[in-house]
Amino acid sequence: MPSPQTSAWQSRAQSPEEVVAGIRSGMNLFIHGAAATPTPLLEALSRRTDLENVRLWHLHLEGPVPFATPRQVGHLRSVSLFTGPSLRGMVNDGLADFVPIFLSDIPGLFTSGQVRLDAALVQLSPPDRHGLCTLGTSIDAARAAVDTAEMVLAEINGSMPRTHGYSAIPLANVTALCATERPLPTRAVQPSCPVTTAIGEHVAALVEDGACLQLGIGAIPDAVLSRLKNRCDLGIHTEMFSDNVVPLMEGGVITNRLKTIHPGRSVTSFVAGSPRLFDFVNDNPLVEFHPCDRTNDTLAIRKNDRTTAINSAIQIDLTGQVCADSIGHAIHSGIGGQMDFMRGAAMSRGGKPIIALPSTAADGTISRIVPELNAGAGVVTTRGHVHWVVTEYGAVNLHGRTLSERGEMLISIAHPDFRAELTDRLRRLKRFV
Repeated sequence: MPSPQTSAWQSRAQSPEEVVAGIRSGMNLFIHGAAATPTPLLEALSRRTDLENVRLWHLHLEGPVPFATPRQVGHLRSVSLFTGPSLRGMVNDGLADFVPIFLSDIPGLFTSGQVRLDAALVQLSPPDRHGLCTLGTSIDAARAAVDTAEMVLAEINGSMPRTHGYSAIPLANVTALCATERPLPTRAVQPSCPVTTAIGEHVAALVEDGACLQLGIGAIPDAVLSRLKNRCDLGIHTEMFSDNVVPLMEGGVITNRLKTIHPGRSVTSFVAGSPRLFDFVNDNPLVEFHPCDRTNDTLAIRKNDRTTAINSAIQIDLTGQVCADSIGHAIHSGIGGQMDFMRGAAMSRGGKPIIALPSTAADGTISRIVPELNAGAGVVTTRGHVHWVVTEYGAVNLHGRTLSERGEMLISIAHPDFRAELTDRLRRLKRFV
């Protein structure tokens, strides 16, 4: 029999249009991200024609993004703190804004009052017998948003997993809500290819027993995880994870037994993946969700021994400067948590910061290892912070190496078609031993 707390909330349910009716021109809104994107509320908001200069603060969004259209210019203005396919075009056409910022610093924008939030639009799991909903699959900056916004406007979705950690939201704190029962947007495990397979093997060889892993989503993390089945007592302290963590936890490879911070628990800020992943994290006390100023806190990251941080890049120059957020001037994603974990892993006892990338782009016509970054490219990881760099041709550790040594080492893992050209450029830069 349902308790009064679990049944009464349904009597409060309104239409999405009614939920967003209190939004006024000039407001600052936070939009819940990734699989927790509150699509019905966004659709209702985008149908309003009376709003002007409403700013929507968000990280990466999944599913339909109805405000990502030129017709919303002057009405709803996107402000990406980390962007993706749905907003890249708008950002690079000057029709939406982008903030370069460490993931660990984003909650502070809201809690400090630097960005005063009038409302947080979120997707929640249904309340339990205590009247507590959860933020489900994405805590990241949503925790700070719901704690500081004047209004919390919620889609309560029966399909949203209940998650453990710092995830609970009292139903009493929700200003208005609509009720849905819809599947979450999913991401399939990416199939491996010879390049990602080779990168996965090189990176996996660097992962020791007892390592605490940080890694994201995509073909390279999937290739790495699939090659760790013979490891022992791995841990997870990351900003996000996807499906291939699940079999390693179920198979006893990931135990979190040796962690100093949150021992016995896999710690993340959000997850993205398949229904199997969402089912796995649902009411699973061995997976804790925490805000990204906790998961990405360098002081916390460094306390776990053998932290192994695996991050991607778009380009790396011959001195070790890493571009990960843009292609030249064109914004591609964001700074995210790369520097948080690169530095945290470097400071961890036995830690390994790793940048992993294919040696080429554009079907092999462009080298990702370059004499200098493209004009306008953002340096996400500086050459002072870079350590391990991995391509399909091998792994090199640049830490403590001279400019000449770095250049030669990076050329050794560049695609063979570009090594002669890179060597010539290195000589002309007078950095060849």
